[in-house]
Parts: sequence; C-alpha cells; structure tokens
Amino acid sequence: MDNLRYIRETMERAGTFTAVSGWGEIVIGGTAIVAALLAARLSPVGWVAVWLIEAILAAGIATLFMAVKARRAGMPLLTGPVRKLVLSFSPPMLVGILLTVLFVERGLEDFLPGTWMLLYGTGVVTAGTYSVRIVPVMGAAFMLLGGCTLFAPASWATALMVAGFGGLHIVFGTLIARRYGG
Repeated sequence: MDNLRYIRETMERAGTFTAVSGWGEIVIGGTAIVAALLAARLSPVGWVAVWLIEAILAAGIATLFMAVKARRAGMPLLTGPVRKLVLSFSPPMLVGILLTVLFVERGLEDFLPGTWMLLYGTGVVTAGTYSVRIVPVMGAAFMLLGGCTLFAPASWATALMVAGFGGLHIVFGTLIARRYGG
C-alpha cells in the first residue's frame, strides 16, 4: 500500500508540475527590459551583442531557477522529460543562431526581433508539449507577437522587444508562479 500511495502522489505531482519557474521567467523579463533599453542606444552590431549576452544570461537564469524549483518539489531535473524539453527547444534556437549570423552579415538586423520571437515561441511551444498547458500558450503568444513584429516598422523594435521578451515573460511568469508553485 505504501508503494501505491507513493506512486499515486508522484503521478499527481507530475501532472501539475512544470520545471519552468515562473519566478525565473519574471527575472528574465526584467533583464530583457534592461537589455532592450541598453541596446536601443547602440549600433546594430552592439545591439546584437547586447541581445546575445541577454540570451546567454536568460538561459543561465532559467536553468538556475528550474533546478531550484525541481529540488524544492522533490522532482529530479535530469530525467526523460527534461531531456525531451531540451531536445525540443534546441532546434529552433540553433536556427536562430544561424539566421542571426546571416542577417547580421547581410545587414538585415531589422528582421531579427520578429525572427527571434517567432523562433523562441516555436521552441517554447514544442518544448511545452512536455509541460503544463500555459507553457505552449506562452510560446504561441511569442509567435503571434513575432509575426506582427516582422511586419512592423523597424522603429518599433525596442518597444516590441520590451513587450515580448520583457512583458510576456513577466506576465506568463507571474501566472506560472501563482498556479504551479513558483
């Protein structure tokens, strides 16, 4: 009976647990706002450099907060679901790296904000299939905003990057933190 109780409790926790940390998403949103405001004052190459640093910082923040959340919940972080999450999220991010290099080389930096949001959203949607429902919804919101950003005037880039990587992370991070234990 103890084994059955343990299995049932583990399955119940897994059904509502997401390794995505809402608090981590909020912090990422804050650093993205700072990055957007800083990058807006720089040359195109400086702008790209700031955002690449922000991407690395965001990955570190997400990893740290996910590890803390999983540890607090007593859930192993390095399991099959996390491996699937990484394998699902990585291809769109690799495409983003390749397109960033290409766009910078060809002077097409104006297309980066929309492209990045579309690809990030795609990664979140695909990785989110192994998480709670709100995670792929967040990805879809990034994809929608990214699609709009591709057709918006380049002068709107800072505001749209703040709205996307800042605002969407903060809004969805708050929802995840409230509904799914941090």
